[in-house]
Amino acid sequence: MNTLKIRETSDVRQGILDVGQRIMAAKGYTAVGLNEILATAGVPKGSFYHYFGSKDAFGEALLESYFETYLDEIDQTLSQPGLTMAQRLLNYFRIWQDTQSFQDCQGKCLAVKLGVEVADLSEAMRAVLKRGTSGIIDRLASGIESGLAEGSLAISGTPHEVAQNLYQLWLGASVMVKITKSVQPFETAMSTTRQLLNLP
Repeated sequence: MNTLKIRETSDVRQGILDVGQRIMAAKGYTAVGLNEILATAGVPKGSFYHYFGSKDAFGEALLESYFETYLDEIDQTLSQPGLTMAQRLLNYFRIWQDTQSFQDCQGKCLAVKLGVEVADLSEAMRAVLKRGTSGIIDRLASGIESGLAEGSLAISGTPHEVAQNLYQLWLGASVMVKITKSVQPFETAMSTTRQLLNLP
C-alpha cells in the first residue's frame, strides 16, 4: 500500500471518528445511529465496517482517540513556559470550564457525556474510560508533585489523592452544570480547587 493510500485510509477513519465525537458529545451514544454519523461524514456504510467491526468497536476507538488528544492537550497546558505549576494547573481547570459547559462543547466533553452511559453497556469502552481518566489523574498528580517541589502550592494528603479528588470534583461539577444550565458549579469547583491547593 503506497503512502498516499495509507494517508487516505487514515484520513477517512479519523474523519468518521471526528464526526462521531461531535455528534455523540451532543446526543449521547445510544441516541446516535451509524447512519447519522456516516451521512454527516459522507462515508458509505461499507466503508464504516472496513474500519470498525461494530458500533461498540467504533465507540472504543472513539474514546481512545478522544483521550489521546485530551492527554496531549493536558501535557501542553502543564508544560507552558514562564508559569508556576500552580498557575498551569489553574489554567487546566479554566480550560475545562470553557470547554465542558452546557453550551455546545464541540466534542470536548465526551468523557463527561458518555462516561456513565457506556460504562454499563460495554466492558471494552469502560476499560478505555478507566485508562483515559487514570491518565488524566496521573498527570494532575505529577503536576501537583512538581508544584510542591517548587513551592507554588501546598496540599494535605498525597499528590495522587488530591489529583483524584480534583478530577472527581470537576467531573461532578460538569454534570451539575448540565443539570442546572448554570456555571455556578464550576465557580464552586474552582474555589474548592484553590482551597485544596492552598492558593489565594
